[in-house]
Amino acid sequence: MRRMRIAWTAALVAAFAVCGLIWAVSEVQAGEKVQVKFLHKWPQPEYKPYFDEVIAAFEAENAGIDIVDEAVADEPIKDKLRILMGSSSQPDIFFSWCGEFANKFIRANAVLDITPYLDENGGEWRSSIMKAGLEPFALGGKNYGVPLRINCKYFVYNKEIFAEYNLTPPETWDQLLAVCETLKKNGVTPIAFGDQIPWAACHYMTGLNQKLVPDDVRQKDYNFKTGEFTDPGYVKALEMFKELNDKGYFNEFVNSTTHNMAQQSWLVGAAAIHFLELEEFVTIAQDFDPAGWGFFPMPEIAGGAGFKNYIIGAPDGFLVSANTQHPKEAVAFLKYLLNDENAAKMVKQLGWPSPIIGAVNANTAPDYLVAGMAGMEAADGMALWLDTDIHIKISDIYLPGFQEILDGTITPQEIMKKIQAVAKEVQSLSE
Repeated sequence: MRRMRIAWTAALVAAFAVCGLIWAVSEVQAGEKVQVKFLHKWPQPEYKPYFDEVIAAFEAENAGIDIVDEAVADEPIKDKLRILMGSSSQPDIFFSWCGEFANKFIRANAVLDITPYLDENGGEWRSSIMKAGLEPFALGGKNYGVPLRINCKYFVYNKEIFAEYNLTPPETWDQLLAVCETLKKNGVTPIAFGDQIPWAACHYMTGLNQKLVPDDVRQKDYNFKTGEFTDPGYVKALEMFKELNDKGYFNEFVNSTTHNMAQQSWLVGAAAIHFLELEEFVTIAQDFDPAGWGFFPMPEIAGGAGFKNYIIGAPDGFLVSANTQHPKEAVAFLKYLLNDENAAKMVKQLGWPSPIIGAVNANTAPDYLVAGMAGMEAADGMALWLDTDIHIKISDIYLPGFQEILDGTITPQEIMKKIQAVAKEVQSLSE
């Protein structure tokens, strides 16, 4: 495995060198034009045309600026960013998750403070963005990023299956377990789940940690300088997650099942429930009559020490490199990407929930997206994705640990002891 990682890293470095060469050649060819390098994470054919169209329209209105974009998929971009941000080949604008993922770049002075741009003209740009979209990209009272999307997580359920067994959407965790037991006894797989890539389990743990651990303790632990992870709520969260698998409430072979495979099994009625992001609703609506499914947030847990009425999710968006030679042009493009017209276009064309105020409405979005956004707005707060909200060294223990727990090769207590040891180790790190 170590040799594979070394080879993969070498390949990435070589690829980035080629990208740097391409960007350099483009700069020469651009002549007097300002070139802004833009890195995002949507190379898929169903998504990239949106960005191509926005870039083309921006360049048509700003003849002196070339936007040179590169799109790298979800998992590879994490490695690419870690390498690029430690080099001299940084893009001017780059995608980032919020929370600790962005904070490590901010603490390294690699990100431009865009507070003045948000506040100019009487705070016109700031006032166009939901507060819940901006806050997770702030640190030390300053703003460093802007959100493209704001996302959250719901359990979707098959209404026909629920009706057949006289089931209603659960409001508490105990009710969820009772629903799962009824389905299992009747030969129905309760929850479709695929954890081949363990971010899927991470989303369960995001919510369970938030509901079971006091918020001040959780915030202290997620800060790598002060984290200890000794609260019993963390073990309880892992035990509750493990129980779903041990009782047969998930499908079989979860660690060799992808999230997309699980989604397909839910779509064909092989399972009654599936845990999905709001942005994924557009995909299932293409194959499933919207009247045939509904959704509910992760249920509350009796006696849980965390804040009530929180929802799992986060915005993601863009940061500007502190080393950019063209900050005004980079910010101008971000303002254009996030303006009312393009936010509405994104909602309509891609079905993604936008944090731009007013972008999601009855004219731009289907009922399920409007309702999903309303549920997000009604929540008292958001629990950010665990793997982007904790230090990478801790995440590197946590995520594989979920798969080991599902395999039965490690206990919740054992995995938390490992995490406590790593948490103590990273406290001494400068980053």
